[in-house]
Amino acid sequence: MANAPHIKLVCLDLAGTTVGDSAMVERAFAEAIATQGIVPGTGAYARAMVHVHRSRGRPKIEVLRGIFPDNEAQAQAANLTFERSYEGAIERSGLLPLPGTVEALEKLRGVGIKIALLSSFSRKTLSRVLSVLEWTDKIDLALSPEDAGRGRPWPDMILTAVLRLGIDDVRQVAVTGDSESHMLSGRRAGASIVTGLLTGPHSHERLRTGGATHIVDSIADLPALILDPTPTTPRVPSPG
Repeated sequence: MANAPHIKLVCLDLAGTTVGDSAMVERAFAEAIATQGIVPGTGAYARAMVHVHRSRGRPKIEVLRGIFPDNEAQAQAANLTFERSYEGAIERSGLLPLPGTVEALEKLRGVGIKIALLSSFSRKTLSRVLSVLEWTDKIDLALSPEDAGRGRPWPDMILTAVLRLGIDDVRQVAVTGDSESHMLSGRRAGASIVTGLLTGPHSHERLRTGGATHIVDSIADLPALILDPTPTTPRVPSPG
């Protein structure tokens, strides 16, 4: 860390990283696949939800294509239901930032670090989320897979953020998320800091397998990790 370039951009996820809406996401997936005949209490439902859990961080339509691999029409229909269900849920219940999120964003931006929210939602759903959160003064950019070409685990959204925000070197980027896909995309993009959070669905081991350089409890720990050149509080994954 002592020799790492000064971080100028932090790329963050939404669900499980900055907002605590993981339960809403899972319910929306459950409703989406139910419209295509995969209902609770069946083996197909159990297998589908395991796939959803393992695929967290990837574009929603890609997750549904994995459940309906031979039927694009079913995947698209399920995706439409997912979007309607999730957007309806946040309209009814709102979205709450995870503890320490707003303070972390303000602390990072206060020292000139840019913030990009990179989401696995479609552009339409992401726009709704941003409207509910009212974070226009807390972030510099928000991207969906549609804005970049491919979603996670590919590096496209991170590299698009680098280009749009005028970052000179990918090593000046820190990527933070709560799933293995986030870690993979960060490492593939060349980010010098790839931080796994334990506030989402994937375990310490899954995050480490994905390539996390650091693992911390929550986003509240992120500013100390990024701003202190020799941080001691984050739990660095042990070898083996």
